[in-house]
Amino acid sequence: MKEYAAVLVIAMPLFLALILIEKLYGYYKGEDTAPIMDSVSSISSGIINSLKDVLGLSVTILSYEWMSQHLALFQQEITITSIIIAFIAIDFYGYWSHRLAHQINFFWNKHAIHHSSEEFNLSCALRQSISSFVNLFTFLLIPAALLGVPAKVIAITLPIHLFLQFWYHTKHIKKLGVLEQIIVTPSHHRVHHAINPEYMDKNHGQIFIFWDKLFGTYQEELDEVPAVFGITRPAQTWNPFRINFQHLWLLISDAWRAENWKDRLTIWFKPTGWRPENFEEKYPVTKIADVYSFTKYGTQHSKILMYWSTIQMFVTLGLVSYLYLSIAQMELQNIFIYGTFIFISVYSYTELMDTNNFSLFWETVRLAFGIGIIIYLGNWFNIDTNIPFGTLIISSYLVLSWGVNFHFVSSGFKSEKLAIA
Repeated sequence: MKEYAAVLVIAMPLFLALILIEKLYGYYKGEDTAPIMDSVSSISSGIINSLKDVLGLSVTILSYEWMSQHLALFQQEITITSIIIAFIAIDFYGYWSHRLAHQINFFWNKHAIHHSSEEFNLSCALRQSISSFVNLFTFLLIPAALLGVPAKVIAITLPIHLFLQFWYHTKHIKKLGVLEQIIVTPSHHRVHHAINPEYMDKNHGQIFIFWDKLFGTYQEELDEVPAVFGITRPAQTWNPFRINFQHLWLLISDAWRAENWKDRLTIWFKPTGWRPENFEEKYPVTKIADVYSFTKYGTQHSKILMYWSTIQMFVTLGLVSYLYLSIAQMELQNIFIYGTFIFISVYSYTELMDTNNFSLFWETVRLAFGIGIIIYLGNWFNIDTNIPFGTLIISSYLVLSWGVNFHFVSSGFKSEKLAIA
């Protein structure tokens, strides 16, 4: 918990700086690939995903430490060799867990969030799952366990491996020559995120592309087939909580409505997107028929809402950064109270981004919960010792935020419209 929070304190500003550089470069080149509302939603998803990991809200059924103790043919120390073996083993594990997430209905729910952006930019790399509470795929690390790679090496290498997947989520880097034969590049990953029939379910590799070539899932980016991004059943929301559980809710609904027990039991393990016979007609869901002719989500937003959403995201980043910086001094129960406040905050302002009138309810819950924390603790998690009048500033912000939300809802979100914010 504390160690990962310390890593995030360093990683978050770096990711934000790169996202900003990409945005400015897009303006300079006349090809802005990072609409603000899309980026705010993506970064907000990254916030709640990182918080879930810091709070340890997931369970590993079969731990790597157990496997390394019971399956190792011999033991290794922490060396360059063990780190290289760990990296390759993690990439093998990543390829197969990634591929299975694309191919099996139930597992798609934990991965759909990552593909939900209808853009392709660095910020969409932060769209990571909070809906996966149980890790079922640790067994794929058995090769590393057999070779005696220490659990500490795996623990260190896993976040590095994850962070190295950030850079190739961009449209601005074209093909990279000989590197295209070895590592996953932006060109490869554009194919992976595309919903064009030619590109669907290809290029599952995370660092090395040779897994796809070895197991028959490789597809080169074609000049004559420009990639179109998103998911074929579009999310149609900026709220990362809703996106995380949309597919699961559809599966639950279809299983409940299924007329026979076979469909109810097998729907979870069928290929991704499978539904019982005639359900597309009986219980239709929005689906993109022509990837070159559909309206991207986000056309209803005003400039004022766009700017306010950006402010809310940066304030939330500041609040979560304070949590990560202070986590070593906090009691465990207070860490979870703080985490709950951040979850409510993100849910509230992303509901507002969707111009949902019910966002006022969540903003009211947030205000009451925040003021309740201050009354209960006597301050905002000892912030006054580091920032003068910190508790007063946060109290004022909470009241202001509620007032702005009330204004948007009571005015019916009437303001100057944007084509795509």
